[in-house]
Amino acid sequence: MAVISYRQALHDTLRAEMTRDEKVLLLGEEIGKFEGSYKITAGLLDEFGPKRVRDTPIAENGFAGVGIGAAMLGLRPVVEFMTLNFSVLAFDQIVNHASKIYTMFGGQTAIPIVFRTPGGGGQQLGATHSQNIEVWYAHLPGLKVVAPSNPADAKALLTTSIRDNDPVLFLENLGLYNTKGEVPDDGPEVPIGRAAVAREGTDLTVIAYSRGVNVAVGVADELAKDGVSVEVIDLRSLRPLDRETFCKSVRKTTRAVVMEDDWLSYGVGAEIAASVQEGAFDYLDAPVRRVAAAEISLPYAKPLESAALPGADALRKVIREQLDATGMRSKS
Repeated sequence: MAVISYRQALHDTLRAEMTRDEKVLLLGEEIGKFEGSYKITAGLLDEFGPKRVRDTPIAENGFAGVGIGAAMLGLRPVVEFMTLNFSVLAFDQIVNHASKIYTMFGGQTAIPIVFRTPGGGGQQLGATHSQNIEVWYAHLPGLKVVAPSNPADAKALLTTSIRDNDPVLFLENLGLYNTKGEVPDDGPEVPIGRAAVAREGTDLTVIAYSRGVNVAVGVADELAKDGVSVEVIDLRSLRPLDRETFCKSVRKTTRAVVMEDDWLSYGVGAEIAASVQEGAFDYLDAPVRRVAAAEISLPYAKPLESAALPGADALRKVIREQLDATGMRSKS
């Protein structure tokens, strides 16, 4: 089992799937000669040629539409947006076409397409390049949304996404590209829509996804030294959402905190809190708490950006408040 970066896991998976299936092709801005803004597609143009690694004009709505058309004709395109923020320019193609064609055409054609894109803040890229708007896409029936937090899941879920016959938004996080972890040479397969227990615990459940999982595991490891046992659930998929796994955890720990990089209002955390209300209300010792980003346009200045994004300090504070409020005193 090799230890590789999140970035390398994505690259290796694209290469493996293109080798396995000649119907897999890549579309996007500067993914060929320039090898992608984050070098995920390094070397793939030389290996597979310009018919399967296609540099496109700066026209997201156009090349997203080309990818959808290619999928309808039986190919398996992987479309790369430089950033999730630019996917807004292809919103019509994703919302009104990719997610709806299967049902609008009575199931006569599948749309096996993957939209790959990094998102999130923390890199001083400014307000319009640092957003977490995945909830916009998770709202859509007909579109699957995945957000792996580690290299092993990045490999497994990208493999599953490319082989899936439905459109998938594959969400990466800029802060994860250089993180490393063990990645199995083969499998196991990770189906879309199944969460994982990233860390077991008994006193409180933190439900997170993408970068937030790493923050939550770090805080849980730290609190364990004070005798606090925190369980961390990695959603891995935002649509479909594995409600049973996190509700089962909350029924065990009786306390829940949701961690996300998105804005608080109307976000993924709100959906999870409502799901816990429906699936584990009788077991709760306290209301569900949420940790999310400040509801502002993310500043460029590093100190202000860091203050706006949810981090370990904010999560640790809320966990301790939850424990203190429910009769389990934590050390401050």
